[in-house]
Amino acid sequence: MITFKKSIIFLLLSILLSLSWATSASSPDDFLECLSHHTINSNSISQVIHTPNNSSYSTILNSFSTNLRLTSKVKPSIIITPINESDIQAAIYCSKIHDLQIRIRSGGHDYEGLSYISNTPFVIIDLRNLRSISVDTENKTAWIQSGAILGEVYYRVAEKSKKLAVAAGVCPTVGVGGHFSGGGYSMLSRKFGIAVDNIIDAKLIDANGKIHDRESMGEDLFWAIRGGGGTSFGLIVSWKVKLLDIPEKVTIFNVTRTLEQNATQLVYKWQHIADKVDNNLVIRLILTSRESPFLRGKRTVYVSFITMFVGGVNELLREMQKSFPELGLVKEDCIELSWIESVLYSWFPVGTSLDALLDRKIKNPEGYICFKMKSDYVQHPISIHGLEGLWKLMNQQGQNPPDLSFTPYGGKISDFSESEIPFPHRVGNIYQIQYGLSWQKREDSPKHIARIRKIYRYMTKYVSKSPRAAYFNYRDLDLGVNNKGNTSYAQAKIWGEKYFKNNFDKLVKVKTKVDPTNFFRNEQSIPPLLSYA
Repeated sequence: MITFKKSIIFLLLSILLSLSWATSASSPDDFLECLSHHTINSNSISQVIHTPNNSSYSTILNSFSTNLRLTSKVKPSIIITPINESDIQAAIYCSKIHDLQIRIRSGGHDYEGLSYISNTPFVIIDLRNLRSISVDTENKTAWIQSGAILGEVYYRVAEKSKKLAVAAGVCPTVGVGGHFSGGGYSMLSRKFGIAVDNIIDAKLIDANGKIHDRESMGEDLFWAIRGGGGTSFGLIVSWKVKLLDIPEKVTIFNVTRTLEQNATQLVYKWQHIADKVDNNLVIRLILTSRESPFLRGKRTVYVSFITMFVGGVNELLREMQKSFPELGLVKEDCIELSWIESVLYSWFPVGTSLDALLDRKIKNPEGYICFKMKSDYVQHPISIHGLEGLWKLMNQQGQNPPDLSFTPYGGKISDFSESEIPFPHRVGNIYQIQYGLSWQKREDSPKHIARIRKIYRYMTKYVSKSPRAAYFNYRDLDLGVNNKGNTSYAQAKIWGEKYFKNNFDKLVKVKTKVDPTNFFRNEQSIPPLLSYA
């Protein structure tokens, strides 16, 4: 009876899939039969397999497709939402023998959509069903599956203890899988390091379907997946992280100044202290251009000083008076709250319930569905003249200008060598820049991308050189892409050194050892030295 039921389900899926199967070396029924024979059982098959003619297909495909600038004529032949490791092993095995690429999606926040877009026949392995979080307060660790979002992680940790925290990003809908494997900056990074500095184990499924933990994968592969982009090497099912001691109260403030309120001098001074202040303190800047509140009809640059201090308000005021008195911070600007409340405050209106952290729906700015991001690292303070030139460019953009964020480094981040893990941006970096621009209509993309590239070009002489470094989690295909088919080391090195600097060569060696046929690949994946793809 079970076999008959399984056959009927398989037959129906085969018929549906054959109607829209992209051109490939195999037929849809071959692929589905392969899946059905490799542990995806009939009782869960409708939960796991989604074809283009299933009502669930579009819902799942679009739910985490965050950047509608990105389009492809090739849609995923099938979406697989595994509920266990056997489902993943089946998906890898069948994709491999039927010559289909895979895209692995955790939260869908890849800025260039490489977790859900491809120009060749492919399947998506969407990890939404694999999001368990096991918190061990006694040993101060947690096992977190890659399908979890950061909001869920923070909620579950705080549910167990208000005195433990996770050093990871501020956006609650970011998926753990991509965030951890690319680095993971947070408002706690100057205190505790970036997210992957606090990873102590992982579970990975390789191109042969074998399951590994840190011991069995070996230290080289464990090194590579912590900042080198996990999807170049396998599918990371879960991560073991250190939980960090946090006081009962942290202090935050958000103070904004305009050019008319001496913002230029404040930013200039900030550059000289941002990476040197007490490790408990992070002062992040968000810059945007809007109409001036002082000069009617004129635009100005607004600079928001967004800050977290691991400690109480009185300690913060003393540190600010010592390091940055020019900002004029007063006690009334500050809010004391718990760490988990500060996470909520960063993203939601005051008074929002903590349950909001469990909402997996991605919220785009109202009316904006397309965006482009770029990144840089600043190693020497930008001159007043340089800043004024940047303000001029921003104010010339008119309505809907790009936003910039300046994120300070130093502190614990600088305690690690450049080669400790693939993430190389350590000593010598004052701050990181993220450039961001959103717009409404996909057809307007070329002109808007040209605008953000113009600002990026202007910044060339003020940022890192040889290479001009970039942050892997702020994916940018402008930096270069792999060749279609047989990707060469030389081609990949063009973009690879910008993300990983000298660590790129070691990443290639690890890739060559663990995935020599380049099964796990995309436009910016690490290639093996001899690629047969």
